[in-house]
Amino acid sequence: MGKTADLAMVQKTIIDTIHKEADQYYLSRWSRCFYSARDLSDMVYIDNFYFNKHLFVQFNSTVGRFVGLNKYGLSVAEGWNNSPTLIAEIASVDTECKYNIKNRDPALRDKAVKPKVKLSLVKQAGAIFPAVLICSAYEFYPKHIKVSWLRNGEVVNSDVTSVMEMADGDWYYQIHSEMVYIPKYGEKISCMVDHASLNQPIVTDWDPLLPESEKIKVGIGASVLVLGVIIAAAGLIYYKIKSTQRPSPCH
Repeated sequence: MGKTADLAMVQKTIIDTIHKEADQYYLSRWSRCFYSARDLSDMVYIDNFYFNKHLFVQFNSTVGRFVGLNKYGLSVAEGWNNSPTLIAEIASVDTECKYNIKNRDPALRDKAVKPKVKLSLVKQAGAIFPAVLICSAYEFYPKHIKVSWLRNGEVVNSDVTSVMEMADGDWYYQIHSEMVYIPKYGEKISCMVDHASLNQPIVTDWDPLLPESEKIKVGIGASVLVLGVIIAAAGLIYYKIKSTQRPSPCH
């Protein structure tokens, strides 16, 4: 009962103070939950309060209290922060975010489509180095995705650019991330893609020894070799069977 009363009091205070004429003033609230870890351990809850589209109070779960962003907002935030019951009611990352996400996240994952990942190299005209590595993720759903570059297992933050997710027009999305690439001996470059459809991120390593065209040739050659071995083995087995079935010559 106490929590409900406190919430009603806050709503009434805002209405009495701001809504002097209902046709002229507007109050809105936008609550959002941000997370990337599958266990929700990095969940952040942000609750914004707007007056005529101007943000005047914000709650951020990493801060743990309301913050006023103008003169009136400072006054409102001070009053709300003095009510622990109120914070527990409308500003809890557990009740506002984690509870709802746990119920809705599985339904989203059931409809998710895994991305297809490709690494490619683009060289600058007239120069060998530096070049640009491009990590592309295609045909995934839903839209949100995280693309990271790794150098020897460590996340790379410099010399990296990414474009926003782009709609394919068929409910799927694609994204491309670029990294300046200067080969170094013994260095391992990888692209890591994390998405709601995956149980664990996709990590694709770049092989600097072969260009893409040569990789295709090697792949075709290996396939032909395997096929040749299979045909040869089948021929040998067929010969052995026929040899055992051949009648012995009469003496």
